[in-house]
Amino acid sequence: MSDDETVDAGRRAGDRDSDDWPVELRGVTETVVATLGPNDRWNFAALGVRAPESDAGTDDSGGSATGSPPPATATTWGNTRTRRNFHRQGGGVVQFVSDPRAFVEAAMTIYERDSPLLDSADAWAEVEATAVDSGEDGGTEWEEWELRPVDAAVEQRRPFTINRGFGAVIDATVAASRLDVPAFDTDDLLDRLAYFAETVGKCGGEREREAFARIDELTGWRERAAARRNESF
Repeated sequence: MSDDETVDAGRRAGDRDSDDWPVELRGVTETVVATLGPNDRWNFAALGVRAPESDAGTDDSGGSATGSPPPATATTWGNTRTRRNFHRQGGGVVQFVSDPRAFVEAAMTIYERDSPLLDSADAWAEVEATAVDSGEDGGTEWEEWELRPVDAAVEQRRPFTINRGFGAVIDATVAASRLDVPAFDTDDLLDRLAYFAETVGKCGGEREREAFARIDELTGWRERAAARRNESF
């Protein structure tokens, strides 16, 4: 981030510890990460941030054996811009967004901007990313990263609400991203997308329906599902 952005972020963060996340992490939290590319533009992508295990790296008294809390982790799949930029820059800006349309753009398109922060980010954390493991699964290379916040802030505070349509949009981006991956069954993925579409139609609001329409546009999954049904006759 720029010097001005960092100073301003520090004011908003107040006296929060520098190694704190601005929100509670539990399980895997779906986020949008911005990483600076070689073209000096910020690339946005979806990133699942896994909360640290509560007993990882602790001593017999329950404290950290190293004096600091265990880090959160994330896994990149394939030779993505996020992976390359993590290696090149050593980190990025993890954002917790409230607009499903922003999440879809980040998850399913090449989305670049001059600024690292999205308007829909309720909170964010600038992180250092350290590669700690790598491997291959189903023909796709993966790399695991430890993420350590160096600055963070909460931009918006709002009551927590549960909307099944929002959750269905997030799950749909996962299914859609696997459509052309040989390790996954296409018919199963199309069935999942049909279920998520129905959920968004029944439970989602305007933003969720717009986000799902964008998934339709980017993948053409409905046409693919119709073609496969016709092949079965």
